[in-house]
Amino acid sequence: MSTTSGSDLASSRPTTPDPRTAEVWQRLAARLVDHVGLAVATTVLLAPLGLGASVLGGPAGLLAGAFSAVVSAAVTIGYFAVLESRDGQTIGKRLLGVRVVDTTGASPAIGAALRRNAWTGLGVVSAVPVVGGLAGSLATLVAAIAILVGIAGDPERRGWHDRLAGGTRVVLRDR
Repeated sequence: MSTTSGSDLASSRPTTPDPRTAEVWQRLAARLVDHVGLAVATTVLLAPLGLGASVLGGPAGLLAGAFSAVVSAAVTIGYFAVLESRDGQTIGKRLLGVRVVDTTGASPAIGAALRRNAWTGLGVVSAVPVVGGLAGSLATLVAAIAILVGIAGDPERRGWHDRLAGGTRVVLRDR
């Protein structure tokens, strides 16, 4: 009976990515397109609330700001999770010609898509008065950098968020 050591398993991992795997720049560009679109949409959606908060001020203004942070986080996570679980593509991924797939090559299930994109909701921390905006922004930035570094250094081009989702990967869309 043979046994397999950890080093044997590591050496059996691919050293070059599948040629269908999307490049880091394609993934980054798709996320950028999506986040710019989401920023515009949530700004338009939440502008009346922000205007009301600035007029009211005080506790009502803080409550409106917290509500805005929660809605923005929910819209962002929902956007990515719903579109990726539906057909593997957000608007940005469609424009860049890539899609998210699970280990079978299908679009990820909604639960996997939610886990994969949970980090996009870190902005909800901005609901905390005074320090929340900075803390939420820093948390999101750290998560994004960790994902980019992970993708760039991984032979399968998977970030920690892909592994958290059960092994999703971003591939070139079938033409």
